[in-house]
Amino acid sequence: MKPTSGSLLRSPGFLWETSASEELARSAERELTGPWKLLLLGDGSPTRHLQLLTGFPVEIELIAMAAEPAGCAGAPPQVAHLAEPLLRRQVWLACGDKTLGWAESWWNQAEAEAHLQDRRLPIWRSLTAGRAELFREVDGFGQVQEPWLEDRFGCAGPFWSRHYRFFRQGRELTVIREVFSPALERWLGPADAGFVRKDSSIR
Repeated sequence: MKPTSGSLLRSPGFLWETSASEELARSAERELTGPWKLLLLGDGSPTRHLQLLTGFPVEIELIAMAAEPAGCAGAPPQVAHLAEPLLRRQVWLACGDKTLGWAESWWNQAEAEAHLQDRRLPIWRSLTAGRAELFREVDGFGQVQEPWLEDRFGCAGPFWSRHYRFFRQGRELTVIREVFSPALERWLGPADAGFVRKDSSIR
C-alpha cells in the first residue's frame, strides 16, 4: 500500500491515563456517566454509535498514512506486539458538518494492504466485510490535550481518548487510538455528572 502525501500529526499527549480494567474496578462515586462509559469502555463500533447519535453517516477524512519506525514515541505499548514493518494511519471522523472524532491506527504493512483497500471506509466496515468475526479489547483511556485538536473541534480541551486492539482468531490485527469531541455532550451529556464545561462555544 502506497503512503499518502500528507503528514502525520503528532500523537496527542496524555494529561492522565489509566487502564480499562482499573476504571471498571473504580468505586461508583467516581465513575464515568453511563453514556460515556459505553462510548469509551464498550466494545461496540464507535463509528456506528456516532451515526446512531447524530443521524448522519460517518465521513472519513484521511490525514495521512505512512511508514512507522519501530518504537515511535507516544504509541500505545500494545503496538510493540504487531509484526514489523509498521504503517500508521490518521483520520478525522465527521457527521454532517461536525467533526466528532480523530483516530490513528497502527498496522503491519501487509495487514493494511489486505484490510484497508478503500481508505474512505471506517476501519470497522473494512474489517467486517464479508461478516468476518472480530474481537475488540479496550486497553486504556484518559484525557489528551493538543492545540490542533482544539482548532478542529472548535473548543478547548481536555478531550477524552481511548485505545484498543482488534483481534481475529486470537491474533492482533491493529491498535487504534481515538479522541472524541466535546460536541458529543449534546447527545451524551457530560462525562462527569458534576462537571460543567466553561467553554460554551462548542460547534
